[in-house]
Amino acid sequence: MLRLFKNLRYRDVLLLLVGVVLIVAQVWLDLKMPENMSTITKLVETEGSKMHDILINGGYMLLCSFGSLIAMIIVGYIISYVSANFSMNLRKKVFDKVESLSINEVKKFKVSSLITRTTNDITQIQMLIAMGLQMMIKAPITAIWAITKILNKSFEWSMLTGGALAIVLVTVGVLMIIVIPKFKLVQKLTDNVNNSIRENIVGIRVIRAFNAEKYQENKFNDINTELTDVQLFTQRALAFMNPVMNIVLYTLNITIFFAGAYLIKGAMLTDKLTIFGNMIVFSTYAMQVIMSFLMLAFTFMMLPRASVSAKRINEVLDEKISIKEGNISTDKDIKEKGTIEFKNVSFKYPDAEEYMLKDINFTANKGETIAIIGSTGSGKSTLINLIPRFYDVTEGEVLVDGINVKDYKSELLNNKIGYVPQKAVMFDGTVNYNISFGEAKEKITKEKVKEAIKVAQAKDFVEKMDDGYSAHIASGGTNVSGGQKQRLAMARAIARDPEIYIFDDSFSALDYKTDYNLRKELKKYTKDATNIIVAQRIGTILQADKIIVLEEGKCVGIGTHKELLKSCEVYKQIALSQLSKEELENA
Repeated sequence: MLRLFKNLRYRDVLLLLVGVVLIVAQVWLDLKMPENMSTITKLVETEGSKMHDILINGGYMLLCSFGSLIAMIIVGYIISYVSANFSMNLRKKVFDKVESLSINEVKKFKVSSLITRTTNDITQIQMLIAMGLQMMIKAPITAIWAITKILNKSFEWSMLTGGALAIVLVTVGVLMIIVIPKFKLVQKLTDNVNNSIRENIVGIRVIRAFNAEKYQENKFNDINTELTDVQLFTQRALAFMNPVMNIVLYTLNITIFFAGAYLIKGAMLTDKLTIFGNMIVFSTYAMQVIMSFLMLAFTFMMLPRASVSAKRINEVLDEKISIKEGNISTDKDIKEKGTIEFKNVSFKYPDAEEYMLKDINFTANKGETIAIIGSTGSGKSTLINLIPRFYDVTEGEVLVDGINVKDYKSELLNNKIGYVPQKAVMFDGTVNYNISFGEAKEKITKEKVKEAIKVAQAKDFVEKMDDGYSAHIASGGTNVSGGQKQRLAMARAIARDPEIYIFDDSFSALDYKTDYNLRKELKKYTKDATNIIVAQRIGTILQADKIIVLEEGKCVGIGTHKELLKSCEVYKQIALSQLSKEELENA
């Protein structure tokens, strides 16, 4: 946890030091009041005392109380400000780290867990700083200072205070032993709840289609009940502290007065008033000592959960980024443009034993259309994911414009590529917002958006929408169809005017007519760019300059459609499963 506090800024540390000074001042003022109370008690019991002296000491008590209040308000503001800034900076740091993780590293943590770590876990740390830090500073100072005030006042009273303190410490110790293991479960169970909620929201259509609402509800109830039971257990255990502490405090107060009465009874007449005054002071300071340890106890109760959260946050921050940034940030010295080359590329997923791709070699030149086809699981999407470095190759190298993709700064590499994923992703915003997305937003004009939408065959349905290009698109594109989402995703890539277009089975959601028209317009618009197309339909790739056929991660054929019909049995079988011999011969 201490490592996380390194994220405190220099200004925040200075504010905390000011807070410490104010806390010391507050403690001094709080501990000064019992002395004034003792003086007032003696004055009241002493014959010939003047009201003026009593009022002066009362005024001192009011000033101490007011000063303590002002100090407490300022300290509260400082601690709240520092904790809020700390959580903001830490949340940003965790978010930036998550953004830099590769797909494999994100899968390692799970999306639901990353959400919990970025929100709930950081909130636990913030609460510890906002509430615990003040108590951790104030409690030891108050306890030590109060003990020095009552030291050597009375052996009997000291023994009673020590006994009460022992009961407090034993109670806290037992509760911590019982509760700490449960705190470690809470965050994991919170992950499970978040995961279940996310699963239900994302899969709502499938759940309804299969009448699985009750099943999913029961599943969520089981997960939620488990979290609730653990939370109830910890809260009930902690709730036990309050009555115990009250009993200890009130019993200590009563026993101090009983012991004081006994001491006063046996004392000389001249000592009775001194003992009475000491008893008033001692009882007040004893309460301060017990309350200080009680504050520490509450802090120690917060620490276990916060420490679990800190460990989970550090796991994200300490995760090694497998995809390292290259050094090339500008293309002014790059001579080639729009070329892609795979040299002896082999790839296997981390922790996997078998290779997903094995010894892949091909070159795509500027202006060419390269199609990739193969059976399900043959490695088509994996192959193209190596170009934008969603994963890094295990062996060999991928070259873009003659340079290994590992040597590029990610920003430069991404600016060269227009990527359309297999599953179209839409963001909450307007049509214009979704098309002119990312850092290229400032460069993409409204005219460019309209042109891209026209090329992507999305103009008709966009202009029919309420507000047209300013129409709202829901998060995930839930208010448009699958084919419409796919065309909008293509328009987003087209609007960037990249050197390389990557279409990961992006035409599968389109009808044949739209598919044909889109490819026709796309060929005109992207004649100077390189197109990489992953497809399932033969009709989509018939006119490709080069077709790569994959089978079980290996390249079993490269050539044009007609060449592959003669030389590649795998391609021929795929083609015949979709088109007749006559259609293939006339294609």
